[in-house]
Amino acid sequence: MSKLKLTIATTDYDHFRDFRMGTVQAEGIDLNWLNLGHHECFARFTANREFDLAELSFAKFTTQVTRPDSDVIGLPVICSRLFRFSSFYVNKNSGIKTVADLKGKKVGSPEWAHSAAVYMRGWLHNDMGVKLSDVQWVQAGANAPGREEKVELNLPVGVEIIRVKDKSLSEMLASGEIDCAIIARPPTCFLEGHPDVVRLFPDYLEMEKEYYETTKVWPIMHIIAMKKAILDEHPWVARNLFNAFLESKRRSLERLFDPAVSRYPLPWLATYAREMAERFGKDTFPFGIEENRATWEQMALYTYQQGIAHRQFTPEEIFPKGIMTKVII
Repeated sequence: MSKLKLTIATTDYDHFRDFRMGTVQAEGIDLNWLNLGHHECFARFTANREFDLAELSFAKFTTQVTRPDSDVIGLPVICSRLFRFSSFYVNKNSGIKTVADLKGKKVGSPEWAHSAAVYMRGWLHNDMGVKLSDVQWVQAGANAPGREEKVELNLPVGVEIIRVKDKSLSEMLASGEIDCAIIARPPTCFLEGHPDVVRLFPDYLEMEKEYYETTKVWPIMHIIAMKKAILDEHPWVARNLFNAFLESKRRSLERLFDPAVSRYPLPWLATYAREMAERFGKDTFPFGIEENRATWEQMALYTYQQGIAHRQFTPEEIFPKGIMTKVII
């Protein structure tokens, strides 16, 4: 029997590499794997469904999966996950010293449906008393002008976004035109040492550790999305893909914990990995539904509150039933 041919587009992650290179295979599937930048994956899959499967921003995925008669479904396979208290950058002249000082300020992000910003806006709104309507929101490209929203929005009452097409967030933050930026990667002005641009939370690492201990939420940035039509025709595909992703990730972690074979040229990396295992458990980068339920449910709430998801969903609604089947050996 010939294998089912599918095309997938992702960034080059080590935890996908064994699968991508063929050392690990999904039973019955022949994958044509494209290595692309994640913004290209997002744009081309969102606009035209150019691939059968693709890495996709979790926030943008929630818009598409909650549409009536949605044509996509997810795999609980995590491409990228990061805590985001390090993502607040402020201009010192704005007078922002604490979270409460963000009220009434101009705060920018590259897109409204930008997963890093979604998590932090949700934290501000639900936990810190800075409501979505308390802030003047600005959208612009991170380090270059021209970035546009990729999905439709239904903004909450009282929330408006000023869209700036001819300047970047980095430019505006450095000049003081915006007071703060919530952005996944450090803006150019910060990396180049602009004297007025600093992190709001220089102690972000300790904040993130405490946040995880309290909530057990480890924010998920990007997941794997796939065309629902594939699963309708071949119900076995999702679980076979999931199994292969799991094995690829297992091999990646095995290398990470063994300093003799790690592909990363850094000292004490295996020691750091063992420290993380003490905090997160044996599987330091879990896939799956139950393993990440607190995080899936938090994003379901935040994206709905922020007018990104069309409705509040449960994890069971956005992933294939076959993923939930228990296999007892």
